[in-house]
Amino acid sequence: MASSKSVVLAALVANGAIAVLKFAGYLLTGSPAMLSETYHSISDTGNQVFLLIGLRYGGKSATRDHPFGYGKAQFFYSFLVSVLLFGIAGWESLKHGYHAMREALFHPAPVEVTEVTLPLVGAAIPSVWVNYAVLVGAIAFESYAFKQAYASMSGQIDEHGWSGFREAFTKTADVTVLTALTEDTIALGGAGIALLGVFLTRTTGNPIYDATSAAIIGLMLMGFAVALAWENKRLLLGESVPADAEQQLRNIVLEADGVDGIVDFRTVYFGPENVLVTADISFEARIPTGEMDERITTIEQSLIEANPDIKKVYVEPER
Repeated sequence: MASSKSVVLAALVANGAIAVLKFAGYLLTGSPAMLSETYHSISDTGNQVFLLIGLRYGGKSATRDHPFGYGKAQFFYSFLVSVLLFGIAGWESLKHGYHAMREALFHPAPVEVTEVTLPLVGAAIPSVWVNYAVLVGAIAFESYAFKQAYASMSGQIDEHGWSGFREAFTKTADVTVLTALTEDTIALGGAGIALLGVFLTRTTGNPIYDATSAAIIGLMLMGFAVALAWENKRLLLGESVPADAEQQLRNIVLEADGVDGIVDFRTVYFGPENVLVTADISFEARIPTGEMDERITTIEQSLIEANPDIKKVYVEPER
C-alpha cells in the first residue's frame, strides 16, 4: 500500500507541473499536439487524485454495512479513471486533432514563424523552441514517474513469479500501480509523438504532422482507456485469485491431516491485498467431531501463511 501511494504521489507532482507547462506552450504556439498533450496531462493529474481517494477510502476498517472492508473502492476509482478521465481526454484530443487535420488538408495555410520574448533575460527566440523545451521536460518528469511505477510492478512480478508485464496486467489486483504504470507509459509515448509532430511541422512547414500527432495521441488514450476499464471490470465483478495460486491453496487443504476431499473451494478479491477464501471440506470418518475445530483452525492458518493477501478464511466441514 505504501509503495502504491508513493507511485501515485510521484505521478501527481510530475503531471501537475507538466500540465501547466504544456498549456503555456500551447498558448504561445497554438500547436494542436500541445493542446492534446495538455488534455492528456490534465487527465493524468485528475487520475492521481482519484487514485489517492481510492487508496484512502479503501484503507478504511470494516463496518457492519461493509463487513469485508472497503478494499474494492480502489477498483471503483480506477475504473472511473479509465472511463471518465482517459476517455474524455482521449476524445477531446482526437476531436481537436481531427479538426486540425481537416484544416491542414482542405484549407492549408503556411505555418507562421513567431517569436517569444523570454522573461528576465529579454531575449527573443522562435516560439517552437518553447514546445521543444516543454516536451523534453515532460519526458524527463514522466521518466521519473515511470521509473517509480515500473519498479513497483517489477517487484510484484518477482513476488508472484509472473512471466512478465503482460501476465501481470491480467493477473494483478493492485490496480493503483497498474493504472499509474499505464498512464506513465502512454504519457512518455504521447510526449514523444507530440515532439516528433511539432518538429516535422516546423521543419517542413506542413501543419498536417502536428495535427496527425494530436489525433494519434487521442486514439492512444482511448485505446488504453478501454483496456484499463476491462481489467478493472474483472475485479469489480469479483474475480478469484489466479488459477495456479488457487491450486496451491487447494493442495494445502488436500494435504492437511484428516482431509478426505474438497467439496467446494472459492476465492475472491475484496481489495488489492484482501482475499476471501471459503472451503467446504469432507473429513475422514474416523475423526471425532470434537477435533474438527482444531483441524479447521490449522487449515485456516496454513492458508493465511501461504498467501499473506488472504485476510479471511471460512471452512465448513462436510460429512
